[in-house]
Amino acid sequence: MTSLLVRPQSPDADGKVLEVTPQSAGWDHVGFRVHRLQKGQRLSGETGSREHCLVLLSGRATVAGAGERWEDIGERMDIFDKVPPYSVYLPDGADFEVEALTDLEIAVCSAPGHGNHKARLIAPQQVKCSTRGGGTNTRHIHDILPETEPADGLLVVEVYTPPGNWSSYPPHKHDVDNLPEESILEETYYHRLNPSQGFAFQRVYTDDRSLDETMAVDNGCCVMVPRGYHPVGAPHGYELYYLNVMAGPKREWKFKNDPEHEWIVQQQ
Repeated sequence: MTSLLVRPQSPDADGKVLEVTPQSAGWDHVGFRVHRLQKGQRLSGETGSREHCLVLLSGRATVAGAGERWEDIGERMDIFDKVPPYSVYLPDGADFEVEALTDLEIAVCSAPGHGNHKARLIAPQQVKCSTRGGGTNTRHIHDILPETEPADGLLVVEVYTPPGNWSSYPPHKHDVDNLPEESILEETYYHRLNPSQGFAFQRVYTDDRSLDETMAVDNGCCVMVPRGYHPVGAPHGYELYYLNVMAGPKREWKFKNDPEHEWIVQQQ
């Protein structure tokens, strides 16, 4: 099994089914985990030295943190309802608690924080929705925490890829400090499929092929992208969702397409 692929496990006492830390990934910035809580279950934690974005993937919850409290938030009961989620931004140095008012799936996204921003609710109406590409390269975007919104390092976005389509395509990368052309950003992809028995493919590769991994991704898997190009393909009959978390030395998303496939963009 490739070290870039992280598979979900049975829930622990806190409902955690998946986790990527800077230590486990061998990088410096992105942290990511998923909890599946039963109705009435509570999750408590501390942000420590890291800012957090809690994304309610499905279900309803009350969230308290950093002296704020948001009662009974969440309207998306299934990821594939395709409405934007409720999310909560928390700065570093904060305690938080999540109470599941229904069965709840929640993603905890984190990156090094610098105390520059206050805790806040990110409501669905604040999430910019757009469509990128065309033909079999069409995908639908929910910008939860883009670089135009305040945060120290985190970038969070979710993407829906229709059956038979490609996403993160043409292949692109962001692993060189060459602004304004390209920035360095680590990235995780948390994948979900509809129907859930489906699969998708993701390739992560560099120009010199010193890194070149192609993974069959099942429902609930996470792919780590430390560097390189990282396209995704959804087979016929299966809709693909993924939640992206990015962070790096500078909070700018500037990418470079694989030169061998740049003609695809130029032809559009």
